[in-house]
Amino acid sequence: MANFLTGFGNHFATEAIPGALPQGQNSPQKVPFGLYAEQLSGTAFTSPRAENKRSWLYRLRPIASHKPFQPYNGAALLRSGPFEELPPTANRLRWDPLGLPGTPIDFVDGLVTYGGNGDVATGTGLGIHLYAANRSMDRRAFQNADGEMLIVPQQGVLTIVTELGRFDVAPLQIALIPRGLRFRVELAGPSRGYVAENYGQLLRLPDLGPIGSNGLANPRDFETPPAWYEDRDEAYEVVQKFQGGLWTTTLDHSPFDVVAWHGNLAPCRYDLTRFNTINTVSFDHPDPSIFTVLTSPSEHHGTANWDFVIFPPRWMVADHTFRPPWFHRNVMSEFMGLIEGAYDAKEGGFAPGGASLHNQMAGHGPDRASYEKAVATELAPHRIERTMAFMFESRWVIRPTRWAAESPLCQLDYDDCWANFTKARLP
Repeated sequence: MANFLTGFGNHFATEAIPGALPQGQNSPQKVPFGLYAEQLSGTAFTSPRAENKRSWLYRLRPIASHKPFQPYNGAALLRSGPFEELPPTANRLRWDPLGLPGTPIDFVDGLVTYGGNGDVATGTGLGIHLYAANRSMDRRAFQNADGEMLIVPQQGVLTIVTELGRFDVAPLQIALIPRGLRFRVELAGPSRGYVAENYGQLLRLPDLGPIGSNGLANPRDFETPPAWYEDRDEAYEVVQKFQGGLWTTTLDHSPFDVVAWHGNLAPCRYDLTRFNTINTVSFDHPDPSIFTVLTSPSEHHGTANWDFVIFPPRWMVADHTFRPPWFHRNVMSEFMGLIEGAYDAKEGGFAPGGASLHNQMAGHGPDRASYEKAVATELAPHRIERTMAFMFESRWVIRPTRWAAESPLCQLDYDDCWANFTKARLP
């Protein structure tokens, strides 16, 4: 892979062939080499400059040159908001890991929706999917008009080829694909992971407030690939997700024919091990919001459409403190996944590749085994190693799909992990 362009949301200018990028203007009368200029807009034209996201692409053929789309019948378990297959449940849910496929399945057809909230039509909420795949996308591209996609691999390295460049993303890394950008996924072997599909405001770095100017995810650690193109004159399928439905058309060339581009709307990857964790050095466990990597804000300041939060390796040093996450009820809804290791609030049952859902105001916290261990241990500085859990946390209730609620992967005995706590003894 070529050298990356670094920085979150930066304005980049890159060309795969010297001289392909117009200078001094975006849409000259004659683009170098006869390329076609196209603007890809991720926000409204009139969005404030600080929030405006767009890139100019210079490609071998115009983007508008394709046949009509037809309904696509693959990806049978992919769903979109509004999520109305089942009434919302007040119960806490947990799932075993999604199994790897026994027949050839690529990334698109391997997507399985667990739930979500909001509505693609009104631009609120998110969809939550897992994927399990064992075949590369061959002469095939995917385009999501409904939202940007945050991809969290749990097993297997993905090579993501986009119109703006190509890059690898491995477990403990994440990839962010802008809304509407065409991409394909190549696999090095059987692969599994998580996807958050953002219908709302674009993901961004959270404000740091009293933390100051440094900490959490540093902008310089986000990597965007330089321009790369593919000149192939052969049949190429494009699958588009639009208003919850899937559509397909066939081009007579590769869609990855962008020779140069500039702008601030582009795919990127981030290494979660570079997250600068901020933690307590006195007493009490901090709110999980201190572990936010990216946030999609809502119209209510300080209340996210949804956040991407991680629980990485870190030192635990709090004095006279119960160190695992405390028991709590939350106005936010929490969908959790585990990339590797164990989560410090669950001794068992929550496995890498699995998931859990604690919806708005559902009481949850450490299971009994974790609680008893935490209250009995001698407090000393302790480093949590070889773990990476994460959370998609949303202001809206997350409604499971029928498949997720009725799947044999759903652990019907999940509530038992909080059974048989000893009653407190009063004087």
